[in-house]
Amino acid sequence: MICTKNTIQHGCEAIQKKDKKKHLSPKRHRQTDFFIADIFNNLTFQDDIASMEHPLFALKTGDNRVRRYEHNNFSIVIAPNPEYGMATIHDKDIWIYCISKLMQAIYEEKEISRTVHFTIYDYLITTNRGVDGRYYEKAKNALDRLRSTNITTNIETAKTREARGFGLIDAWRVVEEKDGRMVRVSVTLPDWLYRSVTSNQVLTISPDYFRLRKPLDRRIYELARKHCGSQKEWKIRLELLLKKTGSSENLREFRRSIKSLVATNELPDYNVFYNLESDLVNFTQKYKLV
Repeated sequence: MICTKNTIQHGCEAIQKKDKKKHLSPKRHRQTDFFIADIFNNLTFQDDIASMEHPLFALKTGDNRVRRYEHNNFSIVIAPNPEYGMATIHDKDIWIYCISKLMQAIYEEKEISRTVHFTIYDYLITTNRGVDGRYYEKAKNALDRLRSTNITTNIETAKTREARGFGLIDAWRVVEEKDGRMVRVSVTLPDWLYRSVTSNQVLTISPDYFRLRKPLDRRIYELARKHCGSQKEWKIRLELLLKKTGSSENLREFRRSIKSLVATNELPDYNVFYNLESDLVNFTQKYKLV
């Protein structure tokens, strides 16, 4: 088949139409509501730099393999609990929410500790989830997976590196329950994550991060935000990017995922370009991030 300029153009348009709104889910909650607006206006989303760099979370629900990751001088072993399974990157939203609450308290010069108290309703609203009973149950399951997933690593936070094992959260408990549904909870974060917060080893992230449907897209956003944060662009070989994501996709499948992101241009904060000849992925800022 001979490809002319017109056929290439129509082909690209077809891809864009096919993939339209494929990566971003709609906003579930309108900020025009007084209470919802109050929740959003008082919270800037933050993620810790160490977990943005290294693949601590599974990208597939039910992926209960013991995973090992090594890069430069860092090593990580992630092991799931047989009963609850591996914590996923969607479960990480609880992490991000807790970090954001702590950073907000620091900004307001309030006393903080490793234990964060919050209502499940606020968490569901701010992370673009539904608020019916299913989502409360999903939040409980996420807390169980975070508590039971075991990490052994020498990740450095706040210039401190130590080889040790820990859960992704130390503990959680229900503070208030109504009609058999947990309403308020307390989550105790691990020491190394708390060090990241108190030493300001965090980065702001877009609220649209929570609208990304695919776990892989969330992981790619984290990497782009971490590496492109203080520079105009970031280039990385496709194969190395695949390794950094922790994805189980083969290189061909991963290339297709990247091409879809390029076609839709729906990754928050960043444009994504892919050069087939050099096999390089290039991220550039859509606008200046603070």
